[in-house]
Amino acid sequence: MLLTGTFHRSLDDKLRFAIPRPLRDAMGSPDSSVLYLAPGTDGSLELYSEQAFAKVTGELEHGPRNDREIRAFHRLFYGQVQMVELDKQGRVRLPADLAQLASIDKDIVLLGVRDHIEIWDVQRWEAYLGGTQPHYDELAERAFPDAKRPEDLQRSAFGDATAESPPADLRPNLPR
Repeated sequence: MLLTGTFHRSLDDKLRFAIPRPLRDAMGSPDSSVLYLAPGTDGSLELYSEQAFAKVTGELEHGPRNDREIRAFHRLFYGQVQMVELDKQGRVRLPADLAQLASIDKDIVLLGVRDHIEIWDVQRWEAYLGGTQPHYDELAERAFPDAKRPEDLQRSAFGDATAESPPADLRPNLPR
């Protein structure tokens, strides 16, 4: 299951929105199923299939239960998670308290983010995107820390002294 893409939607009077078919298909959800809506980060909400939510909760089980901050996170997270149902039209209703938590009014943005859907108020998303997109390259370097950048490979191919060189014990022992 790989969720990707950005989709703009509007909430109806009952706080419902349609999940686009590509996201529904990627979630592996039949047309009527239970999903889990949770508080997200950076002012978003996160929508999980049952399978993806079980994986998240499994990962959370490994934290120490006697850590004050982990206990606080568990209370805030699990205490606000709500099961929501995907109706036959592929719509989900946002509970009013979670909509308020994420400052969602009418227009929203849905993001496919690997194993879940993030739900953002459109203005909050645009502000986040405006502040974060200029740093894409730096973020990519953090996301792929072991990847070599093309300029590093080019410099090392030409023997540039600024390129990273392997530790002495890994260098070939060539005659001089």
